[in-house]
Amino acid sequence: MAHDEPAARRAARRLRGWGGVAAMGAACALTASLTLLPLTHAAAPEAPAGPFGPGPGVGTGVQVKVDTCEHPEASLRPSTADGPAVSAIKRRGKLIVGVDQSSYRWGFRDPESGTLEGFDITLARAIAKDLLGSEDAVVFRTVPTNQRIAALDSGKVDLVVRTMTINCKRIKQVAFSTAYFRAGQQVLAPKTSPVTGHDASLKGRRVCTAEGSTAYEALEEQSFGAVFRDEGDGTPADRNLLTVPNQLDCLARLQMGEVDAVVTDNALAAGQAAQDPAVELKGKPFTEEYYGVAAKLGNDDLVRRVNKVLEDYRRGPWQEAYGIWLEAGLGKAGPPAPLYK
Repeated sequence: MAHDEPAARRAARRLRGWGGVAAMGAACALTASLTLLPLTHAAAPEAPAGPFGPGPGVGTGVQVKVDTCEHPEASLRPSTADGPAVSAIKRRGKLIVGVDQSSYRWGFRDPESGTLEGFDITLARAIAKDLLGSEDAVVFRTVPTNQRIAALDSGKVDLVVRTMTINCKRIKQVAFSTAYFRAGQQVLAPKTSPVTGHDASLKGRRVCTAEGSTAYEALEEQSFGAVFRDEGDGTPADRNLLTVPNQLDCLARLQMGEVDAVVTDNALAAGQAAQDPAVELKGKPFTEEYYGVAAKLGNDDLVRRVNKVLEDYRRGPWQEAYGIWLEAGLGKAGPPAPLYK
């Protein structure tokens, strides 16, 4: 585990001391962003569910058949074998991981030390330690939401660990690990807003999402009359008002009154609500989604190795990391049980 007890206390102090988007913006300035199947489900073991994730999923995993896309979160069986992708990483001596640096509690720059911290960062370090023997044998490259897949395709990163939702569309573009977190789409709006959730209260309201996000896709399926597509003169400022490169930009738009609400993963939205006491989550999550570690399509040996790391991670380190970074805002939860093809 990347955090020993003193480190955990330091992390807790940092969480309490982090204040607002101004501090986040200053931290983000330290690093430039990189610009860069089908299944039939066998009944999974039941586990108590918290508000943002299921109960502990530390079993051996459930086998599913490949004939529908009912469960895109099913992945390859774990293995420690060194194939081409793993061997290349070992020769280089560094694991290159695409991450976020502006998602509070997930991947953000600590304003005191300037180091990247958060739940996703801790997992990335655990993967590096397993592959290369040291949690410091990792190079972090910040990637915008809409550049995650491009960064993998171009070879600029080996993995993306960045609150990336597994879905039927994306499993045709990248290879995912088993799920390491369960989330859902939810509405974030000012506490004084008449918006009550993903419902008719969104009609005519300007809603911000990140470009290439599952939130945008969810609104395409059911918008309730919300205005969520950028339409206007095509200038950069106009084009990026409602669909932005990075999800945190939506919170800035909301604070400036340029949009009326944000739709995003509830796990990310909870962190943003913790940054700004004037906003809150509205209604209930209206989707069920899973985060996975993404690799370039075809790098099966690397995916299997990550799945092996996740098997061990669920047995203790996951809960420790969750306790440090997420439990205060999300309540009790445990890791999702793995599904295998």
